[in-house]
Amino acid sequence: MDQIARLLVPVQLDKELSSAYLDYSMSVIIGRALPDVRDGLKPVHRRILYAMWKEGLKASHRYSKCAGVVGEVLKKYHPHGDMAVYDTLVRMAQPWNMRYLLVDGQGNFGSVDGDNAAAYRYTECRMTRVAEQLLVDIDKETVNFVPNYDGSTEEPEVLPVAFPNLLVNGAEGIAVGMATKIPPHNMSEVIDGVLALIHDPEITIKGLMRIIQGPDFPTAGTIYGREGIFEAYHTGRGRIMVRGHTTFEEIEGREAIVVTELPYQVNKARFQEQIVDLVKEKRLEGIHTVRDESDRDGMRVVIELKKDAVKEVTLNNLFKHTDLQNTFGVNLLAIVNQRPQVLNLKQVLEYYLGHRREVLLRRTRFELRKAQERAHILEGLRIALDAIDAVIHAIRSSQTTDLARARLQAEFGLSALQAQAILDMRLQRLTGLERDKVEQEYEELLRLMEWYTKILTSEETMRAVIRDELTAVRDQFKDNRRTRIVNDEGSLTLHDLIAEEDQVVTLSHSGYIKRTSLSDYRTQRRGGQGRTGMTARDGDFVSSMFIASTHSALLCFTDKGRVYRLPVLEVPEAGPAARGRPLVNLMQLGEEKVASVAPVRQGEAGLTVEGGAEDFAFCTRRGIIKRTKIREFGSIYVAGKEACDVMEGDALLVVLPAMASDDVMLTTRSGISTRFSGEEVRTMGRAARGVHGIDLEEGDEVVSMTILPDDPESLFLTVTSQGYGKRTRLAEYPSRSRNTKGVYDIQTTARGGNGTVVGCEVIGDEDQVLLITDTGRLIRMGVKDVRITARNTKGVRLMRLEEGERVVSVTRIPEEQRGDAIEGEEVSAPLNEEEPEGLLDDGDEGEEAEGADPGVG
Repeated sequence: MDQIARLLVPVQLDKELSSAYLDYSMSVIIGRALPDVRDGLKPVHRRILYAMWKEGLKASHRYSKCAGVVGEVLKKYHPHGDMAVYDTLVRMAQPWNMRYLLVDGQGNFGSVDGDNAAAYRYTECRMTRVAEQLLVDIDKETVNFVPNYDGSTEEPEVLPVAFPNLLVNGAEGIAVGMATKIPPHNMSEVIDGVLALIHDPEITIKGLMRIIQGPDFPTAGTIYGREGIFEAYHTGRGRIMVRGHTTFEEIEGREAIVVTELPYQVNKARFQEQIVDLVKEKRLEGIHTVRDESDRDGMRVVIELKKDAVKEVTLNNLFKHTDLQNTFGVNLLAIVNQRPQVLNLKQVLEYYLGHRREVLLRRTRFELRKAQERAHILEGLRIALDAIDAVIHAIRSSQTTDLARARLQAEFGLSALQAQAILDMRLQRLTGLERDKVEQEYEELLRLMEWYTKILTSEETMRAVIRDELTAVRDQFKDNRRTRIVNDEGSLTLHDLIAEEDQVVTLSHSGYIKRTSLSDYRTQRRGGQGRTGMTARDGDFVSSMFIASTHSALLCFTDKGRVYRLPVLEVPEAGPAARGRPLVNLMQLGEEKVASVAPVRQGEAGLTVEGGAEDFAFCTRRGIIKRTKIREFGSIYVAGKEACDVMEGDALLVVLPAMASDDVMLTTRSGISTRFSGEEVRTMGRAARGVHGIDLEEGDEVVSMTILPDDPESLFLTVTSQGYGKRTRLAEYPSRSRNTKGVYDIQTTARGGNGTVVGCEVIGDEDQVLLITDTGRLIRMGVKDVRITARNTKGVRLMRLEEGERVVSVTRIPEEQRGDAIEGEEVSAPLNEEEPEGLLDDGDEGEEAEGADPGVG
């Protein structure tokens, strides 16, 4: 027991665990999961190819059962399970996974649909000619050999590889705490990149990228944008967006999207399942049927569309929601000198070039040594042939072979090897022709030894040999690039496919949204009955509407102060009477409602709005306002982003683009307006709450914020819930400091019957407006018919309403956005219709709100 105790070594558990786990991690990293930067192979790939080479399964030989290869690899090199070896062998024979196949398979080796290969007892394989280039000259001491797992034989530490396989075929693997993902490339481009590095060792990565354009996937596809490639080649990590290739066809009267290429490593069957699932979930609309028409001639997935579907929009949704577009995350991680290292493009080529130089040096030394040994033998044969009679006499007079060898060494000054070669020489070598062959071979060996010596002593000669060998490999296996690369500037986007058109975007109180072409609404005269703009259901009504281009996106601000992004083209298109779709199906809204929507465009300089404003002006129902730079909303997450801090009991009312020098008008439900300069509101961050803009009376709330132009003759339109309105010149609204009580804008007394204020707009004589009611009726009318009056009047009828109906929104249509009116019956009211008592009274000009301070509030 004491002896056992003396053998025990006390250790701390945490240190022992740390050391053991580190050893295990490095074993996985070096010995299994990551490729070597020199030959671009993991150990299992290297062992399979070496075993096939040893078995003589070259490209010119017959096929052999995969079971035999798997057994040989397991027996001698890789004791990690037969499926681990067979799955690797299968992958090297799959043309949709390998850019240049290393295994020539015969039988069922799976499919791009994810089907498994047949069992290895059924399939057969042999090496490809490309794979042979990985092992060329391996028998010339070009690489180190190490003992196998049980010491019974040896295996190569690395393969000689006649081309940069790490980039050509790529690699993928997950180790402990790290992973590699290297895309395949075109062999011609990569070899040309190495040749350029040989010619100019100081070449930059940017210079190499003029030669190596980017990844070249076996499944082709299209890479959109070069930023991800640039980042990956410079830093070793990057994200590359890849799209499949599609065309539009008409099949039996239906438009169809035909997919002929998928992004790299996308499962075709799973891609079709994605489409079916998304259609069932109503996240993809406009798709009628999906079928696979692929055959031995190539891939062909046909997606037939419904009659009313817009093919460009459907294709864009396929890119967005399915694997027809995905991102390839590049991670150039490889083993360098037994350590994992993230590399840039130039480093990968430099390490390969260093390896190829070492292979050439070792091969040249080997060949020089063999040539010297052969020349040594030939020198002895030449001596023997020059004195053949004496040599024959010495041999015949010797009793044994050993005595003959010793006598030849002593009499002719030969080495033991030369003497043995003379003893082994056949009599036919004594002919004159054979003597000439010996002389020719000797002279040839002298020239070769001189050449080998020149390679070993001249760096320039060595580079020339490497260059010639690489060029020969390139010329033998060169092919055209499969993957297309499209620059961002010239890429075909959805905006290029869809004509720009102004749309009326309508949002209901319950959160239903739709878009309708502006031309669907015919202009009517003041007092017209309008037409149905959205069918009201279950007490729902239209809360707002605005004009936006099909090339714009919508920033949707909620009453809780968050913002979401929605492209206009993703808003469902519907007729004037349709309800639309719930916003919750288009955005990840929580327990909040969209309060305001701002159309924006993504330009070269960032996010822009019409008119060139730099800020967004925020206003809440309690009159809290703030300004925030528009550029802060350039990147919006799918789950939204905080746009404004809204205190409890308040709600965000509206968000409008504005300049710092613009005047702001706030109007309340009871018809009180206050005007002040936007410079009184400093620019704040997204998370800021803001400052008070108006001193509200109890029970009142802000219903409109308007950004005013610098033109006192501009007209201010106010619309009430009972369909009445008026126009007043801006000069009649005095500019005060913010947080004042304001002045009367319109009379909203119960006796007048014109209701409460629902909206205000700054308009010109040629402008038109859209009014919409809570029942969904909508009227588009010119404002010329609306008389210009002073402040504090009651207005004129703009729209005739049914009993219990009320106006909920008003939107201005500028002259440049009018478009052509559609044909249809015009419904209008006579201009001389009798108005309610007092409704046309101009009232007392300049009257201020009761209790309002004419100075600063």
